[in-house]
Amino acid sequence: MDEELLRRFNDEIRGKVPHLAEGASGSTVVNATPLVDLTRPFLECARVEYGLELSSRTVRIVGKFDSQILGGSVKVRPAVRIVEDAIVSGILRRGQTIFEATSGNFGLALGMFRRLGLDVIVLVSRRLQEGVLEQLKKDGVKLVDLDIDICPAPGLNFDTNLVIAKSIAEHLRLQLSQLGLARSIFDSSRSEIEKLLARQDVINLAKHLARVYVGFCPEQYDNELNVGVHESLTGPEIDQQLRATGDSLADYRIICTFGTGGTSTGLSNYVQQKYGKRSVHVVFPLSNQDVAGIRTKDKALGLRFYKAGSYAGQHEVDFEASRHLLRFFANKGYDIGESSALALYACLQMLNYGVADKFVVIVADGFQKYAKTIETLVGEARRLEVTFEEASSKMPDYAEVLWTHTMFVPKEEGIKLIASSLGCDESRIKVARAQDVQTLISTQELPETMKSLLPKDKRGLLLVCMAGQTSLRVAEILALKGTEAVSITGGIMNVAESGDKSPSDLVQIARE
Repeated sequence: MDEELLRRFNDEIRGKVPHLAEGASGSTVVNATPLVDLTRPFLECARVEYGLELSSRTVRIVGKFDSQILGGSVKVRPAVRIVEDAIVSGILRRGQTIFEATSGNFGLALGMFRRLGLDVIVLVSRRLQEGVLEQLKKDGVKLVDLDIDICPAPGLNFDTNLVIAKSIAEHLRLQLSQLGLARSIFDSSRSEIEKLLARQDVINLAKHLARVYVGFCPEQYDNELNVGVHESLTGPEIDQQLRATGDSLADYRIICTFGTGGTSTGLSNYVQQKYGKRSVHVVFPLSNQDVAGIRTKDKALGLRFYKAGSYAGQHEVDFEASRHLLRFFANKGYDIGESSALALYACLQMLNYGVADKFVVIVADGFQKYAKTIETLVGEARRLEVTFEEASSKMPDYAEVLWTHTMFVPKEEGIKLIASSLGCDESRIKVARAQDVQTLISTQELPETMKSLLPKDKRGLLLVCMAGQTSLRVAEILALKGTEAVSITGGIMNVAESGDKSPSDLVQIARE
């Protein structure tokens, strides 16, 4: 065991987050995160934002504000427990690198360990809000971007998965090399890396990189400590706080969103073992919605800690409807993020339908890192997407039409299809280099060769790609840099599906 690393861990991390301490009367949780009575503002929000008059006589809504923990989210709890176990067991020592796959909060939690002399590299396989990227960089976390949105278009005359895997592998190799990791080590296991990428298995890719580079992977999706910390600490902590007000967790339903399943399953285990009941309700966004840090239900299936039978209920909730609640609470100074707003909105629905009248809602993280993207505090976010029909009716408002994708470029037939769909001349359609698009998404910096394609006047830029995701991400980044840009919903594939063209007629792999 690295004794010095453990000492620094205890002084700088463990002593500042919730943990059990032994006293004369037994174990007590110290540094507990706030348990806040939200009943009054919650009922006001229901009335003002949704027109619901809910009885206040028996209702009690409390929020467990893990947004106030050192590190800023509920993910700090498993990160601290896992790293502590790795240090004590001798698996993790100073000078090593931590590798992990993350959608944001766990990576931010790992950033705390940079102060202990540990390097942290996170693999990202989904779009992250600008604020999350900024915070990761600020914390010294090294980011490897695997967010290449390739449309799995049927009918292409090449093995799409293989092409994608090889392309991402090469980009991964470059990024790891830039972070100081030896290319020779990567090359010696490249075939295994490409297999993992072809399966889009970023979770096991992080484990593999930790193994070949002699680092450490917390394995948050498979590590039982992810569940155990909520069973042995978070559950007792909430119970301790409720007892201090003359209440008991036995009388409450618990609501939380789903990321890895650690929180929901750990709390379910605690309540089941202590009170012999199921009281945890798990909340997912709708299948077509992307909410920061959490999964849709279909993407939870198959995960080790998804335990459907242990929950009191599972709920798919419309995130768009929860935006009013997010804005309401944020304007009143409550530090809640997107997933917390979804959980609170699910609580409102359950209360309205008479499921129960006492709820503990897990406020998994705060608002600040999402503010730039969703702009909830000042109203609805500026629209960054339009349909082909809407774009066609406003073509004079756009200076150029720019193709933005990280792997494919349009063939002549593709350019003709885009032009005819927009009712414009083919000469107005420009194609950004795939390499430049990847650089923009990975670094948030605009390559010089791409700058030349931006409008010279004050008119906006119309973006199009394969399926609409890459162009939307580019629009978001350009908006933050002061360039007006909108993305065409569904991309070229949206048009191809309504015609007689196959994908291979319209696009080809970029060969720069």
